[in-house]
Amino acid sequence: MRTFIRAVELGSLSAAARELDTTQPTVSKIITGLEAEMGARLLVRTTTSLSCTEQGERLYLRARQMVEAYDEAKADVRGLIERPEGRLRVAAPVSFGVLHLNRLVLEFMEHYPDIQVDMTLNDRIVDLTVEGVDVALRIGGELPPDVVARPIAAYQRTVVASPGYIRAHPAIRRPQDLVKHAYLRFAWLTQGDSLTLCHRDGRETTVATQARYRINNSLAIREGLLAGAGVGVAPDWLVADLLEDGRLERILPAWRASPHELFVLYPPRRYQPLRERVFIEYLTRKFADQ
Repeated sequence: MRTFIRAVELGSLSAAARELDTTQPTVSKIITGLEAEMGARLLVRTTTSLSCTEQGERLYLRARQMVEAYDEAKADVRGLIERPEGRLRVAAPVSFGVLHLNRLVLEFMEHYPDIQVDMTLNDRIVDLTVEGVDVALRIGGELPPDVVARPIAAYQRTVVASPGYIRAHPAIRRPQDLVKHAYLRFAWLTQGDSLTLCHRDGRETTVATQARYRINNSLAIREGLLAGAGVGVAPDWLVADLLEDGRLERILPAWRASPHELFVLYPPRRYQPLRERVFIEYLTRKFADQ
């Protein structure tokens, strides 16, 4: 079961063999034996790829639960339950993962050398149960109903642009002036080109921006703002370093968009492995200190 699980997750029999310190023919023999026992083909193998059949996908989900339950029971019997160890599967948005989470995970692994981390970065909504994810980070948006969601940070969002863009274009003194400017925004915003800003005195206004450039990646928006391609609303987690060193500047500093709230998500279950608990607490503590 463990060999089958790792072959599926790594997408390669040879990669699973290297990780399990055995040979590719041995792994292939184990998978073949498992298929014979199940009476069904579990994997589709070519010279360059490996994928699950429908039966293989169903077995993978059940097998992971079985192996994890076995590992937890074994650790409890051996008295190892207080030592964080094992494999942790983490998912996060691409930009946040590159700019912030990657560094924190590397630091976490230094503190806990017996924990291995598989981290996946993508901007789509992840189904923790189906995809076998232990812990996910999510920024804003609607939260899945079948997970535990703990808020661990909040980031303000302001209008920003490069000094070069500000010098070369008409001044922006009020939110309505944004209509005259090129606007960069994330492609999947539910409100479209409409931008709602709130003043520090409580006033609120909505502006219909002219978004000529829509991008589905926050790192690309960051680069576009740096290149002077326009103005945009950006959260501090994305541009705080650029604001600090003057490569970007806040426009309309008295106005804010709705904040970005960072959540850590994990599956609800009676027993939560210690590796998950220490990772969640580590992230909570680190983001609270920022």
